[in-house]
Amino acid sequence: MSFKQPIPRVILGEYGIPNANEYSNLRSPGPWNIEKYKENIKISVVKKTEEDGICKEIEFDIVGCSHALANAYRRIMLSEIPSMAIEKVFILNNTTNPMFFDDPSPSTNDNDEVSEQDTLRYELKIKCTKNPEAPKDSQEPKAIYCNSHVYSSDIQWVPLGGQKNMYPNGENDFGMLEKDILICKMRPGQEICAYMHAVKGVGKDHAKFSPVATATYRLLPDIQLKKKITGELAEKLQSYFSPGVIELVKTKDGVEAKVKDARYDSCSRNVYGNDELKNSVDLGRISNHFIFNVETVGAIPPNVIFLESVKVLKKKCRVFLEELDNIS
Repeated sequence: MSFKQPIPRVILGEYGIPNANEYSNLRSPGPWNIEKYKENIKISVVKKTEEDGICKEIEFDIVGCSHALANAYRRIMLSEIPSMAIEKVFILNNTTNPMFFDDPSPSTNDNDEVSEQDTLRYELKIKCTKNPEAPKDSQEPKAIYCNSHVYSSDIQWVPLGGQKNMYPNGENDFGMLEKDILICKMRPGQEICAYMHAVKGVGKDHAKFSPVATATYRLLPDIQLKKKITGELAEKLQSYFSPGVIELVKTKDGVEAKVKDARYDSCSRNVYGNDELKNSVDLGRISNHFIFNVETVGAIPPNVIFLESVKVLKKKCRVFLEELDNIS
């Protein structure tokens, strides 16, 4: 006869978590077994947010793993997934008054060697002029001047070496992700001439290389009603939780409170402030059910970022096992 393993649950008490030590890590009865672990662990995608057909944010669940593994994925996504970011900007011409600055040091090197294998080059060349076809009565700068507003779309990818043949779709792959970011405003006689070098890096070296805007996880909330709650008390109970968590079901005697969807509750524990309701509700979280939210900055889809984090962790494990073998 087989018995169903109880769901590991963290209890959210009024003033603390009474069983925090019990569920500080995932425990399984008997000796640990990799095959059993693989059987129990599950990953499911709950929601995707897309813009222009491109996935920008993903919400997914990992069930059956430990806090250590969940946090390892989060930290790797933040700091160890490589991306390209601008490292150096060379300004060749601008209209800033130079009288407040010193001459550059003789050791300054503006001709750093770059390679088509490790660098992407971008250029910004733009000059503001009067618009000869501007309406006579217009006072709008965008109408009376050409290039009065400089946007990120004005930055162009310039192929190095054989990159144009290597990446025939480079204009789309390496162009600016957001086209309408305002860089500066100019007036006739002002211009910018600059070029930029983008290189490969990871977030632990500099935050600009991190491919995620946010990467978070939380435990699945669990709300249980110990007794029937009706009437005005049911309406009060609903107000203590996030929208959509508690629903009011019509009955012949009025309304009754039911737990509709505990997933998106903030677990504020405000209900414990009501003496009439505090003993009617049992709050908790499922300690091996992690809800992940990953939002990309745009270059790499969030689902790919997570899969890459799995690969990075696998590589770390292999290196660690090799080190153990060398010791023995």
